[in-house]
Amino acid sequence: MSESTRLSVFKTYKLYVGGKFPRSESGRVYEVTTATSASGAAGKGKGRWLANAPLSSRKDARDAVVAARKAFGGWSGATAYNRGQVLYRVAEMLEGRREQFVREVADAEGLSKSKAGAVVDAAIDRWVWYAGWTDKIGQVVGGANPVAGPYFNLSTPEPTGVVTVLAPQESSFLGLVSVIAPVIATGNTAVVVASERAPLPALSLGEVLATSDLPGGVVNVLSGRTAEIAAPLAAHQDVNAIDLTGAGAELAAELETAAADNLKRVLRPRAEDWTADPGTDRMTAFLETKTVWHPTGSLGASGSAY
Repeated sequence: MSESTRLSVFKTYKLYVGGKFPRSESGRVYEVTTATSASGAAGKGKGRWLANAPLSSRKDARDAVVAARKAFGGWSGATAYNRGQVLYRVAEMLEGRREQFVREVADAEGLSKSKAGAVVDAAIDRWVWYAGWTDKIGQVVGGANPVAGPYFNLSTPEPTGVVTVLAPQESSFLGLVSVIAPVIATGNTAVVVASERAPLPALSLGEVLATSDLPGGVVNVLSGRTAEIAAPLAAHQDVNAIDLTGAGAELAAELETAAADNLKRVLRPRAEDWTADPGTDRMTAFLETKTVWHPTGSLGASGSAY
């Protein structure tokens, strides 16, 4: 058969939940098209058709939370060194699929191939950067505290739990990595709502995570209408924190109100330069501090730590 008569094999994009690749339980999909300008703004019905992405439902969101909660114990209990190895493995696997992501980012954000390549390289480097921080952040934000008494007073950071992450709408890959990596580097698990207009790089990232030694359920990726998926996640009693980066001002206010019902930690949206050095603030945003008191010297029969 000549190449000119060969049928194209289109990619089927699926959700990534609990280490598996389900379609939306609703059976719904929506069209994803290329960006129509360098700014990444696409008009409805304009641009070249790329794929039909799953349109996630509330049930998909609940399933993702169940998967994230199930994975939390094992992931948070892993050593920081091991988490760093896993994050570095993600970077390795992305490097091997670089050309695919360059193409997807170029289509998603309306970039030239060279600019998209720079974005993908920066995203790969960001995984490496956070991999290096997994066994260091504890020393930066924890330590021994001076107290007036015969006690050791030690503070150590612990992960918050299940974190809902609304990925940036415009930076479909570098911004996406910049909000996912710090959450899982510190031992949390994540339910990620991909960019509504440009979800394909996020869904492809799920395929990389599945082959990167990352336990199933640590990261779960949903695509669809941000407001529709985020509402049940913000109100979910088994979600411990929410990153509102990908929400507009009005939606963010609504979600913050819903999140208050079980005192979720909330990271409000703000202007971001995703190309800048990330710093440690996104890692500390979803850490709790545990402080332990312990008497100095030998313990008697009644001695204890508080």
